[in-house]
Amino acid sequence: MKPPVKKKSLKKFEFKVKFSLKNLLLWLLVAWIALSVVFSFTSQLDQQDEVPLSQVLTDIQEGKIKQVKVEDNKLNLTYQDGRQAVSRKEGQDSFNKVLESAGIDAAKAEVVIKDTSLSKVWLDILATVLPIGLMAAFLFFIFKQARGAQDSIFSFGRSRAKLFAKGRQNITFNDVAGVSEAKKELEEIVDFLKNPTKYHRLGARTPKGVLLIGPSGTGKTLLAKAVAGEAGVAFFSMAGSEFMEMLVGVGASRVRDLFDNAKKAAPSIIFIDEVESIGRHRGGAFAGGHGEQEQTLNQILVEMDGFTPNDNVMVLAATNRGDLLDPALLRPGRFDRRITLDMPDLDDRQEILAIHARGKPFVKNLDWGKVARRTVGFSGADLENMLNEAAILAARNSRLVINMEDIEEAATKVKLGPEKKRLQTEEERRMTAYHEAGHAVVTYSLPQMDPVHRISIVSRGMAMGFTMVPPRRDRYNETQSHLLETVASLLGGRAAEELIFKEFTTGAASDIDKATQVARSMVMDFGMSKLGPIYLSPQVEDSGYGFAFSQPTENSPTMQAKIDTEIKRIIDEAYKQAKEILKKNQRQLALVADKLIKQETLDGEEFAALMKSK
Repeated sequence: MKPPVKKKSLKKFEFKVKFSLKNLLLWLLVAWIALSVVFSFTSQLDQQDEVPLSQVLTDIQEGKIKQVKVEDNKLNLTYQDGRQAVSRKEGQDSFNKVLESAGIDAAKAEVVIKDTSLSKVWLDILATVLPIGLMAAFLFFIFKQARGAQDSIFSFGRSRAKLFAKGRQNITFNDVAGVSEAKKELEEIVDFLKNPTKYHRLGARTPKGVLLIGPSGTGKTLLAKAVAGEAGVAFFSMAGSEFMEMLVGVGASRVRDLFDNAKKAAPSIIFIDEVESIGRHRGGAFAGGHGEQEQTLNQILVEMDGFTPNDNVMVLAATNRGDLLDPALLRPGRFDRRITLDMPDLDDRQEILAIHARGKPFVKNLDWGKVARRTVGFSGADLENMLNEAAILAARNSRLVINMEDIEEAATKVKLGPEKKRLQTEEERRMTAYHEAGHAVVTYSLPQMDPVHRISIVSRGMAMGFTMVPPRRDRYNETQSHLLETVASLLGGRAAEELIFKEFTTGAASDIDKATQVARSMVMDFGMSKLGPIYLSPQVEDSGYGFAFSQPTENSPTMQAKIDTEIKRIIDEAYKQAKEILKKNQRQLALVADKLIKQETLDGEEFAALMKSK
């Protein structure tokens, strides 16, 4: 049995005209041009082979003309030989009367009379009305454009918030990990929005604002979207900088418009990202009383105070500089709840990795626990970027799955940047190798330091090489002994240069800077010196204009000299300790350096094996 032949479906062509003033004006213009062309063509035809009326009468008398077609005053002539011609008669007389007056028998030529009175009337009407209509439409279009430009001037005060309509926000709490405490707090906010009557019945007031505080990349914006997705309400998103404009008063106007729109769409959520750009301390040293930022902040304070219990509008705000916010913004009744988001710990990182690993193929039996331990100090955004870079690396190498080597390289790239192949002499490579080996050997020999993870003399970023020592666990507190060993580890590269080459290089500048910062903090902030538990750092305050300034230090010249002496003592003792360690392990130092020169990169296991060799 033959399969039935499929008939080709015929596509229907639909002609749709979208009505607008611009389209109407365009069609009128086309009609005017078409009529002009028709009139011009007709007049040109009229001028072709025009014969005088007297000649026409003579030709009819002689039988030369076969047919005369009369159209008003126009005579279209057809001769016996097929030739065409045109003539005209007087308007008041009919053509039969003209023949009769000339004494010519009308039967000698076929006379056809065509009635053109109606078409002539319509052509006259179009010729009169069309130019007037075209001009009127053109003027109306110009006035409308001018009015639109005027409206755009006054649209500065309208809110530019992005609206995510109810039900179209697909992100939920299942898409957020690593912030379990914050999610619990925000689940109550979702319940407020879904079931406000349950709380109003007991006299509870719905919280007006929730402030999310935390470092960049910890998921503040993602959490706000998840709240909107769980609650299924309208979500208005706007950055703090979008309120500000050159014209004074525009920010306050946008705040009013934003809150009005949110109240109309209630229950709803207003999310203000980077709220510190408009919520900074008022009355700074250089701030005026009528600045645009201050007026905008004042309007936000008024709007949040103006809520009634039935408004059912929630304000979420995110910032990574909670210390800069105005106290009036933080008081109860405005931002009632403050939720702090920290960097994810070990378990949190494993949950975040599981979410971002969706849709990506990985090798079987990949140790995600090892990946989580490797990424101490990574934020959620760093982890997402790391897995994305690992997928790109695997695709670049034409692999179908992502392996542990891809993840390791991606993690290094996220923290230090991509590899750079710089042209170095053999002497420079040798100096860099001994410098990085010095860091590694000193770190390995100090009891409280974390194990060395990787050493490389391949340039990344501004560094000629690196020694990676990620924390083996999340540190929430530091001890004095660990900080002292950290300073010694940082100075291990400079100590190796002096020991091997009796020379110093500029490659230790970053290490010296970090070591000095740690020593200074120990003396001035942590009270870990002979000066005792005294806070000696200057107070830092916000200026109100986007930058901070320090108050003049209150330390006396004598105390400042003691501070400098203590910092130098800590650095000198740590440097001396690093040199002593390298002298005792000079053979291992040479082994590590030679291995680096040959293969450029050493993993932690290879390095540990070299250090244990005799």
